[in-house]
Amino acid sequence: MNIKDISFYRTMRDFLTVYLPRQKCYSPNTVKSYRLALNLFIGFLGSEKNIPLSKLSFGCFNAENVADFLDWFQNNRRCSSSTRNQRLMALRSFSKYAGLQDVANLSVRMELTKIPIQKAPKKIVEFLTESALKALLEAPDTRRKAGMRDRFFMILMYDTAARCQEMLDVKLGDFVLDGKNPYVHLLGKGRKTRTVPLMDKTVQHLNLYLEQFHQGNTCRDDYLFYTISHGVKHQMSPDNVEKFMMKYGKCAAQVCDEIPKRVHPHQLRHTRSIHLYRGGMPLALLAEFLGHVELETTRVYAYADTEMKRNAIQKACSKENKIEETVIWDEDDEETLRKLLGL
Repeated sequence: MNIKDISFYRTMRDFLTVYLPRQKCYSPNTVKSYRLALNLFIGFLGSEKNIPLSKLSFGCFNAENVADFLDWFQNNRRCSSSTRNQRLMALRSFSKYAGLQDVANLSVRMELTKIPIQKAPKKIVEFLTESALKALLEAPDTRRKAGMRDRFFMILMYDTAARCQEMLDVKLGDFVLDGKNPYVHLLGKGRKTRTVPLMDKTVQHLNLYLEQFHQGNTCRDDYLFYTISHGVKHQMSPDNVEKFMMKYGKCAAQVCDEIPKRVHPHQLRHTRSIHLYRGGMPLALLAEFLGHVELETTRVYAYADTEMKRNAIQKACSKENKIEETVIWDEDDEETLRKLLGL
């Protein structure tokens, strides 16, 4: 195979295998997302632009090709503006890295800055009401081990407001249960660790779960949640969580009409965030609790809670806050009325 520009392939390999995971310390999921964006773009160049893999070069990363790719990707995949923007950010990141490796490639980065970010509509945060949350947590059959595990998973995820993958990555050694303030270490995005306190009831559920599923196991590196296949323990997958939450969502919908049409794991994180914000937790503290780097990311919860707005309006319009009407003039006092009207 006649390779057109060997430096291009070396740069792309180092970007995915060295720069992102080792130098930037991005998580495997983030690296996977960047790799997917590059693969999609390369596939587009091959199918739509007739540029085979062996003929790729930095020149292929021009504004026209990338803009066409983004339009093609959005139309064919029917993806949202935010997904489109994520793909663009991945390609921009690669172009930036290429420019750092060789100043001759700075033009590649400048090309991609011409492509604007597509304005995305604000997302509506989906969260569960207290009644819906109660119905969801009561849906699993705790007489069965799987039901007990699934219920505890949802309880712990709600209490810690963790992301689904953060929950699946929790190991036995991540818990600190000694003393009056038990907590758990969560490994978040960018491989950043944060400490999250545990409520007393959650610790009680945790101890019952450990008795059933870990039975005196002291290996700190064992995953808290696991599945068994052919007699071997494996880390539970996100698909497994999606599956059982959809099942319990359908069951809960039969007894509670406030259950959303689709129940998914991230709703528990949103629900906990809304409940904490409604309870008076400041946004800055909530951002730290959730592991958000930017406070702006957390502001979505400030606009999502209509219940707080309703209570504030009702309080402002309550009888205690009504301004007493005062009579400015007598209806028969025409002279005063003329003065007020400027006559």
